[in-house]
Amino acid sequence: MTKKVFLFIAVFFSVLSTEAQVSVKPGLRAGFNLSTISEMHANYKTDFYAGGFAEINITKHYALQPEINYSRQGSNDVERKYFDENTQTNKTEYLDLEINYLSLSVVNKFTLAQGIQFQAGPTLDILLNDNLAVRKAQNDLGLVLGVAYAMPSGLTFEARFKKGLLDVLSSDYYQNDSNNYYLFGDYNTNINFQLGVSYSFGK
Repeated sequence: MTKKVFLFIAVFFSVLSTEAQVSVKPGLRAGFNLSTISEMHANYKTDFYAGGFAEINITKHYALQPEINYSRQGSNDVERKYFDENTQTNKTEYLDLEINYLSLSVVNKFTLAQGIQFQAGPTLDILLNDNLAVRKAQNDLGLVLGVAYAMPSGLTFEARFKKGLLDVLSSDYYQNDSNNYYLFGDYNTNINFQLGVSYSFGK
């Protein structure tokens, strides 16, 4: 039985190496971020991302793509009501929260007919800087899902959704204590929509 298992494994990898013509193509990607932070009253923040990647084509329809991106995220117009001890009055301020990451991703790319792609994979976001008054998580873990259209020239149009998994800020500071109309929760995660282009070099 053991010999049969080893024989099967040997044949499997032999067929795989024959069918799979592995190639690696470097590339660049850039586009717009539309981001916010969940469970708080805020508007979406428009900014950008830019980075590079290595497209490892394992089969005709599957590629593994490690990426490194600079991503500017956050939320705009976060409403915070608080009591000012100095003036003994209730006040309201609107905060634009900025969180900038170095994002390391490993994206699985599945290419169908006519260049249609589905993309999915994990990401590790390393915090570069922010203007948060109270932060919970230094870095973030997330998942990326996307669709794309790849042209024969190497140019690809991409649309992605990236969801953070870690609580990035303290809602005890940012929550609107004076108005229960708005939803403020304790689990405040990054939400980011990306729309952009990428270009891979080489045939």
